[in-house]
Amino acid sequence: MNVHKSSLDASKRINRYIVSTPLKRSSWLSDETGANVFLKCENFQHTGSFKFRGALNKLFSLSDEERSKGIITASTGNHGVAIARAMSILKISGLIFTPSNVSEYKLERIKKYGVEIKQFGNDCVISEREARKFSSIKGMNYISPYNDTDVIAGQGTIGIELLEQCPHADSIFISLGGGGLISGVAGCIKEAGYNISMVACSPENSPIMHKSIEAGRIADFKSKPTLSDGTAGGVEEGSITFDFCQEFIDDYVLVSEEEIASSLIAFMENENFTIEGSAALAIAGFLRQSNKWIGKNVVIILCGGNISRKQLKEIS
Repeated sequence: MNVHKSSLDASKRINRYIVSTPLKRSSWLSDETGANVFLKCENFQHTGSFKFRGALNKLFSLSDEERSKGIITASTGNHGVAIARAMSILKISGLIFTPSNVSEYKLERIKKYGVEIKQFGNDCVISEREARKFSSIKGMNYISPYNDTDVIAGQGTIGIELLEQCPHADSIFISLGGGGLISGVAGCIKEAGYNISMVACSPENSPIMHKSIEAGRIADFKSKPTLSDGTAGGVEEGSITFDFCQEFIDDYVLVSEEEIASSLIAFMENENFTIEGSAALAIAGFLRQSNKWIGKNVVIILCGGNISRKQLKEIS
């Protein structure tokens, strides 16, 4: 897969349906750290996260016959919301599997599109296995939230936009879960010939891809609860994102729950708009490494803004 070319094709396919999200300079983070910090605001994307790009590109890539069979997917929330909206646009029926510990707020956002939901297991990788099995039995199309070339190409459209908005970036900080986002963005930019450092940020409580890269294979590592629920849980065995992460990521940062929470609170106090825990994860990752980037141009991808009032109250 040529990620840059595939992302260019995806951009042409989905451009009229998505938001070309703004790149906003953060005076707060720039003044705080001495770096020149920019925020790629995917929290302003339709459905409140970057996931809509990959979901829409995947559904547009299906044939009419495939669409008529319906789709099955699995999600910890944001991908489910994105698929549900994309399904409503293209008039496709389907079923979304979620783990039992999915955010109630994100679950309600999926439900508003009228899509059938089935909860199974207590980890996204367990839900994914069940969803694949169910789709095979029913003869429906399974769509992975990250382990899919069309999904990755959709997320890579962020890279296409960044090459126009900030071609002189020195580093990009990206939250890491299953690896779909960073595979798309990093692959797109690196294959376009740009030598920009890609830094993957993971929560200490659920660093599955991080541990997998260290081990040289997909690791079976038990997750603990994390405020960064959008990156939580296991990674599907044989995921193509594993190889992309090995190839395109330059550095990894592990972040504590305290750092995620404090970054989220400080961000909203200083920037005056809402992000979710998985976006605060990338900010916390940058703050961990900020001394390395003094005087440099840094981009932080704010991957989503879907967080409930209840969750905000619990951390404030």
